Amino acid sequence: MPSEDCIAWVMAKLSPKAFQKCFVDRAQSIAELTDGEVVNIDGKTLRRSYDRRNNRSAIHMVSAWASTNLISLGQVATEEKSNEITAIPKLLEMLDIKGAIVSIDAMGCQKAIARQIVSQDADYILALKENQPELHTSVKDYFETAKTANFRSVPATYHEQTDVGHGR
Repeated sequence: MPSEDCIAWVMAKLSPKAFQKCFVDRAQSIAELTDGEVVNIDGKTLRRSYDRRNNRSAIHMVSAWASTNLISLGQVATEEKSNEITAIPKLLEMLDIKGAIVSIDAMGCQKAIARQIVSQDADYILALKENQPELHTSVKDYFETAKTANFRSVPATYHEQTDVGHGR
């Protein structure tokens, strides 16, 4: 069994892009998505990845998680948390999401991201918050009008969920 130092040395010598491609290819070969499987895309800041002494900021990652197979399908590093919007399309390009339902938080609620998901033959659930005030108001008004009419004007089902603390 190799030592931790040996494993760390080998990992340090690997090309991150080549390793990422191999990882994604292997993960997808193991976890073939089934129609309707939920793929959660979320950004995270890796704990203790910053280095104050060398003025290096924390590492931010955007990853895709297959909820049925309980496996990470891939991840992309970003410069800052705000760059999730540019990292999500790169991550989606790497993945075969046909038939899946892609779930993304409010940061990923973007027209281009929604179009890309649809172009890859998948469906999506995008969180919508007040960071997009016009769209938020429009959707809120639509649902309030539909609710007032007991949803008779639109074919719909009703579900209410209240989350506390970071969407959990």
